[in-house]
Amino acid sequence: MHKFAAPLLALGLLLGLPATAAQTPPARANAKPSPPVLIPVPTSAFRAAFEAATRSGLDDIALAAFRGQPLAGWLEYSALRQRFNTLPLERGDQFLQRYANEAVAQPFRHDWLKALAARNEWPAYLRLWDARIDDPALRCLRLQALMSLNRIDPAWTSDAQALWRSSGNSFPAQCDPVFAQLSAQGGLPDALRWERFDLAVDAVQAGVMRSIASGFPAAETAQANAYASYIDAPDTDVSTWPKTPRSRKVVSVALAKLAKASPDRAEAMLPDVTATLGLDENDKGRVLYQIALWTVASYLPQSAQRLANVPLSAYDASLHEWQAREALARSDWPAALAAIKRMPEEQRSDSRWLYLAARSSELSGDINSAKPLYAQAALKSDFHGFLAADQLNQPYTLCPWEPLITPTEQLAIAKDPAIIRALQLFALDRKGWAAREWNDALTRFTDTQRHIAVAVAQDNGWFDRGVFGLLNVDGKRYPSEQRLYTLRFPLHHSDSIRREAARNVLDPAWVAAEIRAESVFDPNARSAADARGLMQVIPSTGAATAAKLGLPWTGADSLYDADTNITLGTAYLRQLMDRYGGKPYQVIAGYNAGPAPLNRWLSQRPDMDPAIWIETISYKETREYVARVLSFSTLYDWRLNGDAHRLTDRMLGNIDGPRKGFVCPAAPAIKTTAPKPAVKRGRSHRS
Repeated sequence: MHKFAAPLLALGLLLGLPATAAQTPPARANAKPSPPVLIPVPTSAFRAAFEAATRSGLDDIALAAFRGQPLAGWLEYSALRQRFNTLPLERGDQFLQRYANEAVAQPFRHDWLKALAARNEWPAYLRLWDARIDDPALRCLRLQALMSLNRIDPAWTSDAQALWRSSGNSFPAQCDPVFAQLSAQGGLPDALRWERFDLAVDAVQAGVMRSIASGFPAAETAQANAYASYIDAPDTDVSTWPKTPRSRKVVSVALAKLAKASPDRAEAMLPDVTATLGLDENDKGRVLYQIALWTVASYLPQSAQRLANVPLSAYDASLHEWQAREALARSDWPAALAAIKRMPEEQRSDSRWLYLAARSSELSGDINSAKPLYAQAALKSDFHGFLAADQLNQPYTLCPWEPLITPTEQLAIAKDPAIIRALQLFALDRKGWAAREWNDALTRFTDTQRHIAVAVAQDNGWFDRGVFGLLNVDGKRYPSEQRLYTLRFPLHHSDSIRREAARNVLDPAWVAAEIRAESVFDPNARSAADARGLMQVIPSTGAATAAKLGLPWTGADSLYDADTNITLGTAYLRQLMDRYGGKPYQVIAGYNAGPAPLNRWLSQRPDMDPAIWIETISYKETREYVARVLSFSTLYDWRLNGDAHRLTDRMLGNIDGPRKGFVCPAAPAIKTTAPKPAVKRGRSHRS
């Protein structure tokens, strides 16, 4: 699935040699890949014990039989939490001591603390407390523990007040006794109540506002409740309200909320409340922003004017995009260019807006202005960069980076206990717990070790680590990892993909791209909408497609079989292609959003330039999905074949035309990090 020998291209790039053709894809490279490192999966006996522990628990004698196995801690946790109501305190202590340095200690501690609170075991609760726990319910239970032990002191009051002012949203019920005690002892003065009330206004939480209002003196309670009622239904007279920043904030927040459902009503009400309370530019901008946004999101006739009404100070990246998008939807190329020029420099330098500015210039007849913008966009290895390269009739930009990793380093990562536990938990379909172990391992790894861990995970079928283990990790960005294409774009079931793509006259790179976008090659993936398997097929769609093909249908769970899923998913794509005139860019939109939205978009903007049609899709998720799948298709074509169909042709379903190569015109330096010092971890909560 991956290789570690550094290609000569990468060496040449680092030495500053001239641009050359991008490396041959790993599947066809001359360098011999390292053999996969396979982690032993849990035995059938362990699987049975795990299921039994999850259902009804295991006694200590049964648990002892698995002591020393990698997942012994998770098995014991699964068993013990079935008997938390009666578990002896020392037994909980023993578990936390035994597994203090493992990720399993965190969920055990959280669940055990909740059980101790339910048992009123307050001394034990405080003894096991970790100051880094940020769960509001557990924090409030800690304060309850101190209350129960008569340990209310200035520190308790300070902690309770800090919790009070930390959010304008509802707190869990465990906090009610704490805030009642805080109020009773005079720890919630009106100023502090108003502080959280203002947070609730920002959060648009009328219920929280009313709850806080109950603690005010009568006169202030009436005004606070009036504010809350206005948030719910902004149709009352505000002429008696005090002309204060708070009143103006409430009105603007309420009308901004109203604008999401009824831009016309919000626009009609704004002048009167502005005159009555003296709304300033910020207050009006908050309302005008939402009026414009929810008008343009449906491309209503008033869109351009309402966008123009928003003060520049209220514009953000999203509204700048919508202003450009609205002009594109009207084929008003000068207006689109003007909107793009108003974007901040960083935003308009993105390949998307470089390409769309160039396309708008070209469609306006100004090809001379378009060419340098296309050239800038074409330096990016993404959807709009590939389209720009097509406009210039030049190869695609791709600068792959294959880290040079020795088998010794690879084996060391594969032997890391946390990585072993993560992969075994993944094999048991305990993905949340597997992610805990994975994240725990990453706290100790260098960047290079993290790359190896991704490769080892993919060797063992956990392909999405190439998505969630690179580029953006623990809130930190690693832009150079964009170039780790073989890790970021795993390829599995390639024989089935090629076979079914050929059967349905589809581009196999597109099928691979759909799988990457839908499930990252996880055959057991399941969505909230009950879409299942590699291509995320809905069971009803799978059953109907199987019937059309004359294939046996054995139920929804058959979609977890990779071959079945690919067979039905590709056949469904073929049906959509036949229904929508063989244009993949439209089919991809329908695959994501469904037929009703697709038909609406087609009727609103028929015969529009495909790239501009994609950009003017009103659903953000679908708009980005279409661009992502088409971009992924180009990259999977490279992985499968070493070159690619022109993206411009691919969008239209033309897969018999000329193919293009890849070049790396520049060589960004690879920044590596020194090994991190070992982190000593004790009996503590891990965030």
